[in-house]
Amino acid sequence: MAATFLRPERYARSAALFCRAQELIPAGVNSTARARFSGWEPHPIFVDHGTGSHVVDADGNEYIDYLLGLGPMLLGHRPPTVTEAVARRISEVGTVFAMPTALEIDLAATIVQAVPSVDTVRLVNSGTEGVLYALRLARTFTGRSKVVRFEGQYHGFSDGIYWSKHPDLDLAGPDNQPVALPQGPGVLPEMGTSLIIAQWNDLEAIEEIFAAHGEEIAAVITEPIMCNTGCILPRPGYLEGLKEVTARYGAVLIFDEVITGFRVALGGGQEKLGVLPDLTVMAKGCGGGFPVAAIGGRRAIMDLASDGTVSIAGTYSGNSIAVAATVESLRVLREEVSYEELYRLSDRLREGLESLMRAKSIEGSVVGMGPVFQVWFADAPIENYRDAARHSRPDLFRIWWEEMLDRGVLFHPGHFENLFVSFAHDARDIDETLSRADDALDALLSRTAVGRQVATSVS
Repeated sequence: MAATFLRPERYARSAALFCRAQELIPAGVNSTARARFSGWEPHPIFVDHGTGSHVVDADGNEYIDYLLGLGPMLLGHRPPTVTEAVARRISEVGTVFAMPTALEIDLAATIVQAVPSVDTVRLVNSGTEGVLYALRLARTFTGRSKVVRFEGQYHGFSDGIYWSKHPDLDLAGPDNQPVALPQGPGVLPEMGTSLIIAQWNDLEAIEEIFAAHGEEIAAVITEPIMCNTGCILPRPGYLEGLKEVTARYGAVLIFDEVITGFRVALGGGQEKLGVLPDLTVMAKGCGGGFPVAAIGGRRAIMDLASDGTVSIAGTYSGNSIAVAATVESLRVLREEVSYEELYRLSDRLREGLESLMRAKSIEGSVVGMGPVFQVWFADAPIENYRDAARHSRPDLFRIWWEEMLDRGVLFHPGHFENLFVSFAHDARDIDETLSRADDALDALLSRTAVGRQVATSVS
């Protein structure tokens, strides 16, 4: 039976817009993440506008928003000073020149000061671009070809890395020796020969991989906190182990901080967790909702772009809109908001949700760090993608999502996504969310037989 909304009449305008959109746009949306087959059944919800921590859909329904554009709205929707800075930049300066501006230097200095491992930095337009260039730099710097990547992580859609994101376990090989699987057709199978696939949080497996292939490995790429299969924290010592083994074998450690950068701390996951990579890709947290990304790292590696040995190009890279937005966003993050307060609110929400699950004897946990987390309906701890694929219950997550959506709380319907908290959320948002979650979890219990075991806590 096809999934539906609890009250389809609440979304009649979105349904009509979706019918029209499908005539003109493949799948009716401009990103796979918004498509019906990515969880937005029976159709995606069309947005009318967003302000702060709330969005209003085309039918006039208002939501407390924990989707946050899949992460970029760290300051909330339409942050006033960022909007003003961009409008002023457009009206007084312009948009794209294909020449540098002085403000780019100020922005680079701000990023270098904020992110501990970054000596120099280049602006690009998306996380996908940043990852592509990071891999190119690593391969050039080491003279090697192979890259270690982890099942369940997403590093953009370029063909060379768009592999083994959420593979079919029947095809993905044994747990101790996963095989590379392209994410979909059109990705040339031979490109997988440059990848070594590993399970996350298993340092022993990494040691074995390097013992067998160390002289061929250019880089290990990882999220410091795994945020593309729900939210999975690194085991104690895991990131430190990755740092040690890559240094020992002369490989480059790349942190994909597209999600964690500027979000879990001003200096990203590397600041919060105390492990410094060789290269860092940043994107969603820095632009106040405008499209911008950056790649930075050790000067010796980044200098490969200084003389054009490695080309890092892009007509729109460093455009005035992106630069103005990022300068102002980072100023706000440095001067006007409190990460301590963000963690206080986020932890109260995360811990409150888990307390509700425990009180209702619903198996699962709420796992995350500060303003990024996921609710796992699962009968075992989740420490890597295969744990999630085997133990997480997307059917229960879908029911909870339906119940929360009906009560005016928005997040992605997929159990492998995240809930995000912004600096625009306040105590009232958290109180309202927990109250509505209390009712939603009761509704879940009434709709399903979920078992009555006490919830396990792994957060």
